[in-house]
This record gives sequence, C-alpha cells and structure tokens, in this order.
Amino acid sequence: MSAQQPIPSKKGVVSDEEWQLRVDLAAAYRLIALYGWDDLIFTHISVRIPGDEHHFLINPYGMMFDEITASSLVRIDQDGNKLNPDDYDVNPAGFTIHSAIHAIREDAACVMHTHTTEGVAVSAQQDGLLPLSQQSLFPLSNLAYHDYEGVALREDEKARLQKDLSNNNFMILRNHGLLTTGGSIADAFLGMYILQKACEVQIQALSGNRAMTPIPDGIVETIRQQADQVTKGMGGNLAWPGLLRKLDRCNPGYED
Repeated sequence: MSAQQPIPSKKGVVSDEEWQLRVDLAAAYRLIALYGWDDLIFTHISVRIPGDEHHFLINPYGMMFDEITASSLVRIDQDGNKLNPDDYDVNPAGFTIHSAIHAIREDAACVMHTHTTEGVAVSAQQDGLLPLSQQSLFPLSNLAYHDYEGVALREDEKARLQKDLSNNNFMILRNHGLLTTGGSIADAFLGMYILQKACEVQIQALSGNRAMTPIPDGIVETIRQQADQVTKGMGGNLAWPGLLRKLDRCNPGYED
C-alpha cells in the first residue's frame, strides 16, 4: 500500500454519524502513533457503527497508524469482511479479539489493543499489574486477564476471552499486550493512556532494585467509586478536545 495513493473522500458519502466516528477513529490511530504505542501496521482499534447491521470501522491493513485518515478506514462486518470492494483490504485475523468483545458487549462501542513494550512486559510478569501508582488504581478497579493461547486466530478462543473480560473495561492479554474498551473512542483512548502509564511506572519502579511501597488494600477496594467521582465516568470526552488540538499541531490531516 502506498500512502501517497489518493483516497476518495467519504465525507458526504456516509452518514454524518459515521463520518464523525471516522474522524475520531482516525485521530485515535494517529494519537497512538504520536505517543509511540504503535507496532508498525499491527494491532487495531475498532468502533461499532450504530445500526442493526453490526458493522464496524477498522484500519486498512498495511497503512501506518500516523497516516490513517477518516476516508481510509474500512467498514467491515462481524466476521471482518470489508463491505466496500473499493476499500483497502483488512487483516481479518486481527479482528478476532475485537469481534469477540463486540459480540457480547453492547456498551463496548470501541475496542483498543496495543503491543507496547511496557504493556507486554507487565503482561509477562506473573503478578500482572501491581498497585504501585495512582494510575494503576483506575485499571485495577476494572481489570481482567486472558491467558496466552498463541496468535489469536481460532474461533474457539473467543468464548474464553469473552468469559475472562466479562464486564470489565481493562484487560491484560498475557504475554501479548493491553486492551481497553469504552462507550466512545475517547473513553477507550483515555483508558489505554492510564493503563499504559501504569505499566510504564511499574517497569520503571521495579528496575530500581529497591523495596516497593504498594498502595494499601483498603484504597484499592474503594477506588471504583473514587474513579467515578474524579473522571465523571471514564472522562474521555473531557480530555478528547485537548488531544485533538495536540494532534492538529503535530500531525494534521486525519479528517481527510
């Protein structure tokens, strides 16, 4: 795929609602790249398009995250098949995890998955995420784990992943990476920001070769209520406008 190849604009072709989702999703991909959380052309962010069709938007396979635009995103069905033959191809295998979650979680409009160094490092540690920082408390209030079963290609793994995630919005995929869900793209992104930051702090803290001071259990147990008060839910919509302004300064063009 050539990033220079012109992509016809879908603005005015799709509904206003879908176009706004496209703009926000393209921004999320570019923000992932801006923060250094991308993994070349691998991993995905998916978002459900409202309607009875159960269609989704996802990245075109082969395009770097920092060059994705609203019009280059691909509309797919629940099985990962593209619906517009003129669109770029997608990686159906990469949608396996996402489709499993979307199938059982109507509230999970957006599913975000990363392979960051710190996220994979924590996923490989037997104790997983530790209560070492304020950032860690938010995911710890709502965190699930899924054991590694190899590259996520098998249909039978979906049921186990669904059971492990349950109603949680944060997941650590053992030996694999991080995953967040949200009722909006903004919420899923903020969740990933917090989870990623918690992993970064943990790896840095453990590298100091000094005894740790974990956060007391009582605080961990009450953090869900505190998190709701501090962020007004997940709080992504509060941070999103500023993130878009930052993106406009650093990597504009995602709205094309």
